[in-house]
Amino acid sequence: MEKEFSYVILDSGRAVVNGRSLEHEQTGNAMLAELYRAHIGDWPKFFKMDTLSKAGFVASELLFKETGETRCGQDEFTAHRAVVLFGTTASLCADTNYQETISDRDNYYPSPALFVYTLPNIVTGEIAIRGHFRGETSFYVVERPDAAQMAFHIACAFDDDVTDSVLAGWVDSRRNDDFQTFFTLVERGALEGLEDRIRTIMNNLNI
Repeated sequence: MEKEFSYVILDSGRAVVNGRSLEHEQTGNAMLAELYRAHIGDWPKFFKMDTLSKAGFVASELLFKETGETRCGQDEFTAHRAVVLFGTTASLCADTNYQETISDRDNYYPSPALFVYTLPNIVTGEIAIRGHFRGETSFYVVERPDAAQMAFHIACAFDDDVTDSVLAGWVDSRRNDDFQTFFTLVERGALEGLEDRIRTIMNNLNI
């Protein structure tokens, strides 16, 4: 499969990279932690993330590993990579978790660690920080998955003269152990057929 069409699919019980299933024993959040330990393992901040950010982070790392991405050095950055993500429920999962910490006056324990993740675009920031990306980072909250709409916004990211590639995809989480994610890496000049490619991947994810 060509590099620009590599993809990763994650849901609560499945991890697929370019059609290959990755071995795992756990499901839900435990599966994400298992994949992190098996394939990444060098970003302890992972364990402080909400489910949306964990799913997006793991998917991005698996994708970059598959495509042979060379990570920027500690003091290096790139403005040539954009991150454009989509989802429906935004930060609902983290919002619900935070609400549970403040809803009972007799057991009131608001957690700043949870509150940090009550914005959906935090996942794009986590990925950009890890990858040292300084290009556009966007998270579009949409009513439903729409391949044409997604392809349009991804293409728009190339309207500048700087962006060479876009990390793009869908990441959604309704509950802590319920998530759906697909990521793909889109190169400038490889936009033809993108809508159909996105639709095919989403059909495989059943969203």
